[in-house]
Amino acid sequence: MDFQKFAKNLLFIDIETVSAESNFNLLSDRMRTLWQHKASFLMNPSQLNEEEFYFDRAGIYAEFGKIVSIGLGFFHWNDEQEICLKVKSISGDDETQILNEFKNLIEKKYKPTLAFCAHNGKEFDYPYLCRRMLVNGVEIPKALQISGKKPWEIAHFDTLEMWKFGDKKHYISLELLACLFNIPSSKSELSGDKVNFTYHKENDLPKIASYCREDIIVLAQVFLKYQNMDLVKEENIERI
Repeated sequence: MDFQKFAKNLLFIDIETVSAESNFNLLSDRMRTLWQHKASFLMNPSQLNEEEFYFDRAGIYAEFGKIVSIGLGFFHWNDEQEICLKVKSISGDDETQILNEFKNLIEKKYKPTLAFCAHNGKEFDYPYLCRRMLVNGVEIPKALQISGKKPWEIAHFDTLEMWKFGDKKHYISLELLACLFNIPSSKSELSGDKVNFTYHKENDLPKIASYCREDIIVLAQVFLKYQNMDLVKEENIERI
């Protein structure tokens, strides 16, 4: 495979999601009832009360959460032919605006044959994006649409699936992969389980956006290790 040619059409993505409301009691009566029904089927080992459980878990589900940041990253090569990585995040309180900016960016910059890469993307990032686009009335870009396509026509890479090597039961976190490959952690200031608190309680969206960009860097570096390639040097990583 000509990796440089392939990489020009590869986009790394990561999304950060939170509960749609900061408090369970802010939900409409109808949505409260629907969440209670959903929650009745979920494991609650810590025995959180109704309000705590909503705050802890709702952001995971596209029906009860929303996207506050989308991280994007792509490879390019400098004049010395060293591999470089550029990362950015699209973040904000207005989910419709975030999704429209994401849609317009990938349709303007990339072909419909754009390839995506995410960690656990096939079970989380890709479907979550599509579901929230429908909820917000945003047209799903062709590169994300899979309906009617054959499996080999869907250019959606998933570093979790790639690690399974056919073992359907196996799960591995991006953080563990980073540790295995000696890649610096993205969790120095924030971790996924703290995003909802950081957004709703601390009102610190820039911190979430920064964490999202760092996750993209880890994701891209892991992908390189899967190709038996050297990591991108820190000086060749551009955060915008």
